[in-house]
Amino acid sequence: MTVLLKAFLILLVSVVTCIAAADEVPYVYVLGVAQDAGYPQAGCYKPHCMPGWENPETKIGATSLAVIDPASKKKYIFEATPDFPEQLFMLEQEAPTDEFNLAGIFITHAHIGHYTGLMYLGREVIGDDQMPVYAMPKMKQYLTNNGPWSQLVDLNNIELRTLNDRSIVALANLKVIPFIVPHRDEFSETVGFSIKGPNKTALFIPDINKWSQWERNIADQVQASDYALIDATFYDNGELPGRDMSKIPHPFVTETMAALSTLSKEHRAKVWFIHMNHTNPLLNLNSEQAKVVRAQGYNIATTGLRLPL
Repeated sequence: MTVLLKAFLILLVSVVTCIAAADEVPYVYVLGVAQDAGYPQAGCYKPHCMPGWENPETKIGATSLAVIDPASKKKYIFEATPDFPEQLFMLEQEAPTDEFNLAGIFITHAHIGHYTGLMYLGREVIGDDQMPVYAMPKMKQYLTNNGPWSQLVDLNNIELRTLNDRSIVALANLKVIPFIVPHRDEFSETVGFSIKGPNKTALFIPDINKWSQWERNIADQVQASDYALIDATFYDNGELPGRDMSKIPHPFVTETMAALSTLSKEHRAKVWFIHMNHTNPLLNLNSEQAKVVRAQGYNIATTGLRLPL
């Protein structure tokens, strides 16, 4: 065998090995990017919603992530939204059940866009058997003590697993760390998640009050992560005419960009705005506001986005 042929074979084996390794890397797969009610929103027949009603292909599901781990042949869902049936089908197309086991669902809090999809696991629909549902203590208590969610527990459709603030949940090639964030906690606490893969980490905070109310600095958290999928419910003040937006204290996208403006271009590129209300112009990627966001170095999450971990 010639030296040249040997070198070629070594290179070929190296390339094949790298491709195989890349195929085994877990990744985030975005199932939806809208606020709890999705787009178009029920009862909204204003000009910004009508394209969604007139063209169902433009429908956007409520914010949810899947994390798919090819090495362990497992997949996970973060947030069980009202769009759970469509999002479960999306996940089935991406990671079929005959190859990937749905091994758990993680819930951030008890607002309708984040947990009500659990109803589809009940006997009226899937009739699942002990699906692991990861929830914080108050969220777990809420599901246990209030119907119809309590029926899921009583019939063993779901198996509640307790999360604790900043405690690691180890999942084969992944680690998930919940952390408390300030929000309207009428029925449960609210958490974000740090999702750690073998190579990269994703920060997921779909709902939070103003950044100033959080004990952590959002700029520091972005720098410490590889991706930051963060609350973009409203683009700016005045987005809901006639309503006092101080009573819905999400950080405006304009405020978030200001808070992160001192970050380098490299760090700003880690940000993926997500959880957008039906009024948010960022849902239209061709809007002037979307152009401003991208011009400043940030990203806007879209359904189907893949981010390797």
